[in-house]
Amino acid sequence: MLLLIGLANSANFAFAGQPGVESAPHGFERILNFLKLTFVDARAYPVFAVMFGYGLVQLARRQRNSGATPGAARRILLKRNGWLVAFGLLHATLLYFGDFLGAYGVVGIICTLFLLNRSDKFHRIVLVIWAFMAVEVLVFGAKAALAVVNSSGPAHALTNEPNPSLAATSYFGSMVDRLHEYPMHFASVLGFIVIVWLGIWAARKQILENPAAHTKLLVSVASVGLGITVLGGLPLAFVGAGWLHVDESAVGSLSYLSHVSGMFGGPGYVALFGLLVARISKLSLPVRAISALGQRSLSGYLFQSVSWMVLLAPFTLDLRFGSTAYTAALVAIGVWIVSVVGAYAMSRRSYRGPAETLLRRLVY
Repeated sequence: MLLLIGLANSANFAFAGQPGVESAPHGFERILNFLKLTFVDARAYPVFAVMFGYGLVQLARRQRNSGATPGAARRILLKRNGWLVAFGLLHATLLYFGDFLGAYGVVGIICTLFLLNRSDKFHRIVLVIWAFMAVEVLVFGAKAALAVVNSSGPAHALTNEPNPSLAATSYFGSMVDRLHEYPMHFASVLGFIVIVWLGIWAARKQILENPAAHTKLLVSVASVGLGITVLGGLPLAFVGAGWLHVDESAVGSLSYLSHVSGMFGGPGYVALFGLLVARISKLSLPVRAISALGQRSLSGYLFQSVSWMVLLAPFTLDLRFGSTAYTAALVAIGVWIVSVVGAYAMSRRSYRGPAETLLRRLVY
């Protein structure tokens, strides 16, 4: 998932805007736009929201198993999420406005106070909410289809909404712009609490600890979740690839459909990876290396932002040459490979990772 996050964020840096696609694609750029809009944009972040909720339950359970009282366990979780808010503010100020840590910290505090200690019956509410969300996607899908059919104006290409902080020619200027951009982004992420809540429900059932015992559920969630997220993203992907030509109003409808359907990528991808884990019988070197990065995902996430700043910002190396789409994809893959190798080297030395080590010291 860090690779998918990298593909999204490096493209934002490379194009100095969102969604980070080539507005007039040619050749293989069409394929890159198509794949990014179908499988990555608004589809990778929800996975971390599900896993964040899952982790909240695991942390609380670990505290209880160690003998902590309910009040002590709650204080640990509140402290940890409070520090995540601080991490997020620093990350957004110094490196990248599109930070998720701060908002997850706030969501974690809300979940700790109001959701974690509720009954199984109460947590079924989130399943009802997701059922309504599926219906909502169908409604917006129908509206988007009508917008395409009724499209009559001049064809409108999918363009990037500019982010001044990513185009700034000085570090200080970019920091000032980030401070203006972050609050709006922060507010938009708070709605992910519904996705985090789904992760809490799954963790209470210990679905990922024993995926083989929940194969039917995981198959259903992967099929439905990824089916919705892929089908919802395809129309905009065709526009982004230059294979579908519609007016500006229709593009707006397709963009919204892509966004709301992207949330189902969270449970869909998590279920898919759960099924893969159930089939892994031998921990080969690639699996161990990728697992090592997963265990150091906070460090890996922050390392990516440092890398984009160094490699792609106008005031640093500015490697945005030739096709920006190619550059963004290659840089993302390269940075991810470096992070996998680095995480595996840390695991060989039993080192948690710099961000994880700092967070544990601050919390405990």
